[in-house]
Amino acid sequence: MSLIARTLQTLGLQREERGQTSPEDRKERISQVTGLPINRLELYERALRHSSLVRHKKNRHLKSNERLEFLGDAVLGLAAAEYVYERFPDKNEGFLTRLRAKLVNKRALAEYAEMISLQPLIQMSEDMDRAGGRVNPSMLANAFEALLGALYLDHGYIPARQFVLATVARTVDVSELAERRENHKSVLLEYAQARRWSQPTYRVLSEQGPGHQREFLVEVVIGDESFGTGQGRSKKTAEQRAAKSALKYLEKHQDVMARTG
Repeated sequence: MSLIARTLQTLGLQREERGQTSPEDRKERISQVTGLPINRLELYERALRHSSLVRHKKNRHLKSNERLEFLGDAVLGLAAAEYVYERFPDKNEGFLTRLRAKLVNKRALAEYAEMISLQPLIQMSEDMDRAGGRVNPSMLANAFEALLGALYLDHGYIPARQFVLATVARTVDVSELAERRENHKSVLLEYAQARRWSQPTYRVLSEQGPGHQREFLVEVVIGDESFGTGQGRSKKTAEQRAAKSALKYLEKHQDVMARTG
């Protein structure tokens, strides 16, 4: 390969990594990622446009992916709920709620984005790109949700749902995930993240007993509300028990799920 050819190839790869390929090339790439034809390219362009890009004066006429992210989050939640409901017909509501939270938390969404190779298609500012935005889990998760919102508007719910289920199947072993021994603090965190609540925090309410037989009472708080308490010989044990108590409370009071936190 000649020097000129290698230079042109390098420039092309750099442009692709920055989301700067031509509209037709991007349309083809997005279609390959989603497995569906692209009827309204502008939806997908917006879905893959991070807010850092529109902050520049020259780009203020553009719209970021935040609204589509909001829509995609709703589509994702319904698709995941339907899936676990149908997949595990004998499981109770608490089990289904916890498994859905595992499937739609930010870490899982970032893994889905990586699985479908979404990173090169995301458009962002050069500063954000240099700062590692293209591998930032939160940014990847948001882009995946926004892409799902675009799919929903372009093709409707059923194709969007099929895209979610196919991506999940390629990324995780759902049966193994369902059987995995639970870390109650992690499950509660994922539960809160899936609903965009505040992150759970733990505070010690009391310490009793001599040093070698210390007993801790810990409370878990989300936002300004207490969701449970737990006791234990160590803070870690008490926190785990508080998180378990909170999860039981949430299972029994499903109206709480509608709160914004």
